[in-house]
Amino acid sequence: MAKQQLMSAGTGMALGGLAGGAALLLVLVGPVFTFAGLIALGIGLLALTSLEFALVVLLATVALLPFGAMPVKIALTPSLIDATLGLFLLVYLFQWMTGRRTELRTTPVHLVIGVFILVLLGAFIMGMPNAPLTPGTLRRFVGLIGNILLAFVIVDVVRTRAMLRHIAAWWIVVGAAAAVIGIGLWFLNDFTAESILNRLGRIGYPVGGVIRYREDGVSVLNERAIGTWIDPNAYGGFLMMVGAFAAPQLLAKRPVLQYRWTAYPFLGAIGLALFLSDSRGSMLGLAAGIGLVALLRYRRLIGLMAVVGVLVLLLPQTQGFIGRLIAGLSGADLETQMRFGEYQDALRLIARYPVLGVGFSAPPDIDLYLGVASTYLTIATNAGVVGLVAYFAALGSTFGFGYVQREAVVMDDGINDIWFGLLGGIVGAMFSSIFDHFYFNIEYQATSLIFWLYVGLFLAAISIANPPDPAKELGMPKVPHFERVERPQGVVQQPESMSAVGD
Repeated sequence: MAKQQLMSAGTGMALGGLAGGAALLLVLVGPVFTFAGLIALGIGLLALTSLEFALVVLLATVALLPFGAMPVKIALTPSLIDATLGLFLLVYLFQWMTGRRTELRTTPVHLVIGVFILVLLGAFIMGMPNAPLTPGTLRRFVGLIGNILLAFVIVDVVRTRAMLRHIAAWWIVVGAAAAVIGIGLWFLNDFTAESILNRLGRIGYPVGGVIRYREDGVSVLNERAIGTWIDPNAYGGFLMMVGAFAAPQLLAKRPVLQYRWTAYPFLGAIGLALFLSDSRGSMLGLAAGIGLVALLRYRRLIGLMAVVGVLVLLLPQTQGFIGRLIAGLSGADLETQMRFGEYQDALRLIARYPVLGVGFSAPPDIDLYLGVASTYLTIATNAGVVGLVAYFAALGSTFGFGYVQREAVVMDDGINDIWFGLLGGIVGAMFSSIFDHFYFNIEYQATSLIFWLYVGLFLAAISIANPPDPAKELGMPKVPHFERVERPQGVVQQPESMSAVGD
């Protein structure tokens, strides 16, 4: 009876505290954000009970609110991605602590990725004397390392075809939702769209002047779709990776959305939003990713790409994009010329600090700066040539491992379309990385997380199709599993040394 009374009292106090907090939020932030906070609290509590649901929440946050921040500050303000990623890792650790997980699944690729992480840590430490370490820089660097570690955790978490297919389906859905939001905001008049986006200022988004345009230095050329991603190129990079992932579903034998035709409207929305973002590097990356997958597996996609290409060349609505693409490739527009200047400055920095770069805070020389529109040059400036080589080694070992294990994956209709979609997304991001820096820059956590999520899921699909043999596996060292040995009552075992004397 006393226990029941104590539980009732605790429940009443919790409900009272929740009601009081909700009332306070109603006064401070209004009803919309109050109800949104209560829904978020319920989702968070539900995520604590399911690792798969926690991963879905993380994916939805990355797609829909990539630059959101927690409305409270404790020493520093964590982003929503920090919170959801931390929640996912917390649930994962709980499973280890409660004994629901007893064996860590890894692949040989993780050894190389681990070396890459060590190089980044070394570059960060070596660069700390260059500038005062701010809490924001530390948080963003830890977020980058957490993104890369996701490639480890995902392989251990996603162990079944069912879970991989569920995650794939949810990713396409939330990606298409983000595309629809971007399309809707683009078609609204600028005043209405900006007033809607300004409401996100409560969770850390910029306020005022958020609509983005392409300019030639003299006049405004066109509006660029951004969705809730702030930057149109980052938005385009996200849509490119989702589009490359979804493309094989058009021809899948076992589509993750059950009906193959459903992939067409989803991919259509993603493609339209990508076009409206006017991100030329992302469009080229999408063509590269889908093109490689088409050559390797889905030859009918080549015909579909040809039809889309002809429409882009002939439709009046796309002529402006064609002109800007040609101007970019030829270096005739202002934006490309500015990038060429960034490339030259980055090469000067790398020439002075070639080994481990200058870290992630600031360069020690006043005539140098961090920030270049290329993932590869960004890695080289932050972590030097050693970091860039380690990055290529990690990705090269990923592709090499996939090539060696490809036969079982290709024969499995339940995961091969997902695996090729992941391959297309990674290749598309690597191609876009020539022109954009979002896949590694610590200021853009969402795109970096997606990239390493793809790497993790790519390796997880291989592990599912080729279940590891505990006796022959060459992955990371296993976590030891100790079992208690019960001895019969009344039997006393003498030490070995004493029994030897007795003999």
